[in-house]
Amino acid sequence: MTSVMWFRRDLRLADNPALCAAADDGPVLPLFVLDPTLWGPAGPSRRAYLGASLRSLDASLRQRQAGLSVVRGDPVRRVVLAAKAVGAESVHVSADFGPYGAERDRRVEEALEEAGIAFVRTGSPYAVDPGTVRNGSGQNFKVFTPFSRRWADHGWPSPVDAPTGVSWLSLDDTEESTTEIPDPDLPAGLELPEAGEAAAHSQWERFLDKVAAYDDDRDRPGVDGTSRMSVHLKYGEVHPRQLLADLSGRTGKGASTYRTELAWRDFYADVLHARPDSAREYYKPEFAKMPYDRPGEQLEAWAAGRTGYPIVDAGMRQLRATGWMHNRVRMIVASFLVKDLHVEWQHGARHFLHWLVDGDLASNNHGWQWTAGSGTDASPFFRVFNPTTQGQKFDPPGDYVRRWVEELSDPDQVPDPHDPDPDTRDLVGYPPPMVDHKEERREALDRYEKIRG
Repeated sequence: MTSVMWFRRDLRLADNPALCAAADDGPVLPLFVLDPTLWGPAGPSRRAYLGASLRSLDASLRQRQAGLSVVRGDPVRRVVLAAKAVGAESVHVSADFGPYGAERDRRVEEALEEAGIAFVRTGSPYAVDPGTVRNGSGQNFKVFTPFSRRWADHGWPSPVDAPTGVSWLSLDDTEESTTEIPDPDLPAGLELPEAGEAAAHSQWERFLDKVAAYDDDRDRPGVDGTSRMSVHLKYGEVHPRQLLADLSGRTGKGASTYRTELAWRDFYADVLHARPDSAREYYKPEFAKMPYDRPGEQLEAWAAGRTGYPIVDAGMRQLRATGWMHNRVRMIVASFLVKDLHVEWQHGARHFLHWLVDGDLASNNHGWQWTAGSGTDASPFFRVFNPTTQGQKFDPPGDYVRRWVEELSDPDQVPDPHDPDPDTRDLVGYPPPMVDHKEERREALDRYEKIRG
């Protein structure tokens, strides 16, 4: 038998059950489809990183006397044509539970069935597949803590090695056309992390050396205390069960807290699977009735990191420079947009997805809903982050702000980068606060009261 391994969010060879299943069927065509529906809306960070990750996967395959066949176009048509070109009897994938991916796979499966080709789903990008964990009533969980307990009780398989002795196929030997792996230019000033399976494992090993301090350091943006694994998980260069396996023998709060973060990732994927509409609409629909301001110059100033609130501006500039933002700061800047500027969360979520290299629909958009008070496990709307005190609490030395807000980088000129006085702002060219936080907090709560009644 001949098969196709259609790579998507699993750009690795090790611990890839779908690839193992394909290899069990006989010779394998490694395939990737550049889908215009996904490529079009992707921002420069994700486009560039995807290209780099595909080149890394291709290099790994070439070490095995193979190569990644890349085609562009409608996946329904291109997958069927590729399978027919090599005489495949099956197409193997890791299951996709996202709104678009699930519907796309349904259409591909129907087209393959008409051609007499099996569509085989094995595994997924998650430790526990969305839709698996259920409460006592058989419904999906709407609160994280009970989900996480059931998630841990359910468990996950152990990692598996990459298949060996595989006979690889290529579309280069057929009449089916392929395309070059994209290598788009990055905007000036934007630098992304190294991509690929090897880079993912190297980054993970570096983090394991400091995971014991993770519970304390994860909220301190001026400290290199987070794993930076989100982008590698996003593209499946590593699977969460590999990380969980490495953490299984470790005690202490740091390892435990990191396991909880992986559970949050699975939880949001489960929520999106149960409520696909929540990717764009309010999980709690009553929040759609709240009065919001039309996005305009204030949204532009927020996006540019020119709000006059140092911790907010540092986060937005970090995003633009690296395609990533510290998670604590993500919450601070989201709260500022929704509750200080009164702009609906969807505008911020779109901006994040445009620039984030780890932009994941479920985690990103439900994280925004959490901050906006409209999601599952929502932070209450009346919890409004004070951007000045948040900066002082989580970046007390000011290292993070000084790193990303150049105007405030000189301690001789700016003794307190979190709350520079007006004369200092004029001296260094840093803008005054665009709004008064105390007044806007009161305004946000007044608007909230209108939908409560």
